[in-house]
Amino acid sequence: MKTYGTVSAEKRREMSGLQFVQGLADGTLPLNTIAGTLGYDVSEAANGRVVVTIEPNDTHLNPAGTVHGGLAATLLDSCMGLAIQSTLAKGVAQTTVEFKISLIRPITPETGAIRAEGTVLNCGRRVGTAEGRITDGKGRLLAHGTTTCLIFEG
Repeated sequence: MKTYGTVSAEKRREMSGLQFVQGLADGTLPLNTIAGTLGYDVSEAANGRVVVTIEPNDTHLNPAGTVHGGLAATLLDSCMGLAIQSTLAKGVAQTTVEFKISLIRPITPETGAIRAEGTVLNCGRRVGTAEGRITDGKGRLLAHGTTTCLIFEG
């Protein structure tokens, strides 16, 4: 069973980025509280690659009756940032500086389960970049994005 909360800075500093992200995926660490609010899960974690999954429902709708673009933005920000985190050494952290997304197809509750996969493009000492793709169960592209993250001792 998944739990939600935050991991203390002290505990995060004791783990490599990959250990941290794998702990989120396997449930040994709590997911952030926004994951609980929106209902998404970190389902896969490897070095430089993270998958976040969700099944959109009526609580995610905008006034037009489709899933709010903010859900896609949150999923992409999460999978891309965590992908960068997965490459970092102990005591090193990252934060999003900017990200861009493009919404390709509407997402509705009828879309079914979707997955957001983030993959690192480059990770240096100060800046990391990643790309992300949201697809449906048939592999169709629903949204994609890129991120730039600041890397710092943390």
